[in-house]
This record gives sequence, C-alpha cells and structure tokens, in this order.
Amino acid sequence: MSRYKLNIMTKTRVLLVDDHALFREGLASIIASQTDFEVVGEANDGLEALVKARELQPDLILMDIEMAGGDGLEATRQIKQELPQVSIVILTVREDEQKLFTAIRNGAQGYLLKNMRAKEILAMLRGVMQGQAAIPPVLASRMLDEFRRLSQHSPSATHESLAELTPREHEVLTLVAANTSDKEIAETLYLSLHTVKSHMRNILAKLHVNSRNEAAQYARQHGWV
Repeated sequence: MSRYKLNIMTKTRVLLVDDHALFREGLASIIASQTDFEVVGEANDGLEALVKARELQPDLILMDIEMAGGDGLEATRQIKQELPQVSIVILTVREDEQKLFTAIRNGAQGYLLKNMRAKEILAMLRGVMQGQAAIPPVLASRMLDEFRRLSQHSPSATHESLAELTPREHEVLTLVAANTSDKEIAETLYLSLHTVKSHMRNILAKLHVNSRNEAAQYARQHGWV
C-alpha cells in the first residue's frame, strides 16, 4: 500500500487597510501571488480595521496612516490592546519620523514606505513574521538621531544604570527596544554581528538584566522609546 506525505504550508493571513481602493487591489494581487501569504480581508479605514481584526483574527495587518474614516495609528493602538498577537506593519507615502515613533509606541512591528519595491516589502513582511522589525535603514538611522536628541533632554538619561552605558551601547539598546534584530542593528550601525552581540552582553551586565527582552523593557520604562 502506497504512503503519501501530506505537506500543508501554513499561510500568513493578511488584512489590508487603506482608503485607496486601487492601491489596496494592487497590494492584494501581489500578496495573493505568494505561496506563504493570503489576503483574508480588506478595510477602508481605521474603524473598519478594528472590526475586521476582531472578526478575522489575522496574523498580519498592513495599515495605512492617513485615512478619512479613521486614523491608522490610533487603530494600531486599539488593535494591539485587544489582539496583541497580531503583527501590524504601517505602509505610508511619507518619511515622517514622528509618525514612525508613534507607530512603534502604539505597537507596530514595522514602518514601510509605499515607494519600496514589492520584493523588498515582501522580504520585510516575512521578517516580521519571524519576530524582526521592518524598518528601512534610512528611517532607522533617523530614529537613532531623534532618540539621541530626546535623550539629551530626558531626566531618565541621568539614571545611574543607563548613564553607565557607552554612546554606542545606548544606540544598540535604543534599537533593541524598537524590536530590531541583531542583524538589522549591525546593518544600521555598520557593525559586525559579533560586535553587536558583544555590546548586548555589556548592556545586560550594566543594566543587571538577564535577557534581551528585559533590556528592551527596561529601556521603554525609562523613556528611551
């Protein structure tokens, strides 16, 4: 009797949120052509996105920011509060650092620009589903610059443990707190992966924490993100 091996690929279930129907249709076509993604729903604004997210329980939401019927950043915050397991990636036309910071604070795992090539976006979305952050290097660099500026005016910057960190360790910790992988940190800061891991060991020791997640939480609690 012959034996057959059933190989079923689990697809990432995607909800698209954008008030431009033509863009949404084009994105849906690109995603539907991939063997590891499927579009399970579409929404026209942030309010509808919340309703659809509750109903469909997607794995990933691609969220526009500026929509007439509901702000994407606020929808991101609400959805992450109710459905923390859902990954949300912002798709926008503008390189707006402030909106990037707000998106991350509200729980987004990525912030991508609509002028990126489809291949790049798909690669970053796959990274998100593996626990990585989806932030283009140019925006990651600007994010670091802004965090450095804010840290100079933040009372938490004088906290004893944080003050022990070197400037480079501060940069690494800032990116860790933004859910950036070691590989992405290395690319953003032009460091080797070995050097990033070495910085991480020093950070853990100086902050008296035991894991990368604890270090990220510590940084958020003390105003670094």
